[in-house]
Amino acid sequence: MTITAATRIPLGRSGLEVAPLGWGMWRFAGTDPATAQRRIEAALDIGCTLFDTADIYGYSTPEGFGAAELLLGRVLHAVPALRQRMLLASKGGIFPPLPYDSSASYLTQACEKSLQRLGVDCIDLYQIHRPDVLTHPHEVAATLERLRQAGKIRAAGVSNYGAAQLDALCACMPFPLASIQPEFSPLAIEPLSDGLLDAAMRHGLAVLAWSPLAQGRLGEGKPPAAANERSAAVCAALDRIAARAGVPRSAVAYAWVMAHPSRPVPLIGSQDPDRIRAAAAAYNVAIRREEWYQVLEAARGAPLP
Repeated sequence: MTITAATRIPLGRSGLEVAPLGWGMWRFAGTDPATAQRRIEAALDIGCTLFDTADIYGYSTPEGFGAAELLLGRVLHAVPALRQRMLLASKGGIFPPLPYDSSASYLTQACEKSLQRLGVDCIDLYQIHRPDVLTHPHEVAATLERLRQAGKIRAAGVSNYGAAQLDALCACMPFPLASIQPEFSPLAIEPLSDGLLDAAMRHGLAVLAWSPLAQGRLGEGKPPAAANERSAAVCAALDRIAARAGVPRSAVAYAWVMAHPSRPVPLIGSQDPDRIRAAAAAYNVAIRREEWYQVLEAARGAPLP
């Protein structure tokens, strides 16, 4: 299947769709709305529709908890038309030093505060950021349903859930869960073997892949001197494809993630407008089956059985 910026990935059975590349705001910070707007427009320029933030993003910056949502809210207030061009996703459920809370009272409050910071009436995709094992999935499901019925969210998803945790929540949901957001990259291959991507396909969920460049380790340039043998081998395998396709290594990493049949949506993490735009080169990469498996073998550090 040929994937282009015009391709649309269904968010489960929610009726919502997104482009094959999304933009994540884990590092979205600062106090200058004009600079922030340039980053957002760079993502829109390459066709991104999913914009993924969270209330915890910015916690370690001087602005503190909620900083990324506040900054995005300022941009949307200054340029309201941008909101119409994005599917807005956020997350709640992490609040240091708890660290996790998915209780009905906390999630309801967290969602309402996110709406206030963002300056919007509804969040398109609201996600549980990390599983709270002290809250029963029935309670989580009921809370998400109340938020949806109140018009505060359109769809719901989860982030960093394991396959069994996902199954348990899906069994309790009164409406279909839309998405799962795992860490997935050529250096974070656990979702391929721990059952998570299989569970996503079983339940018909969209997969939103965070850190598809492995915290930048798969970005351009040679592996750093401190890189281990596994990272160097993965970079070398990606570089061989990049040389053939005439694209940057990062584009191949994105394309490798997108090639899985669960149709993962890589969330671009860069805050540099030029690097954001460069991600569009992923659409020009047609990874051959043997090349995809060569990258996987390099990541495993051992031949496939």
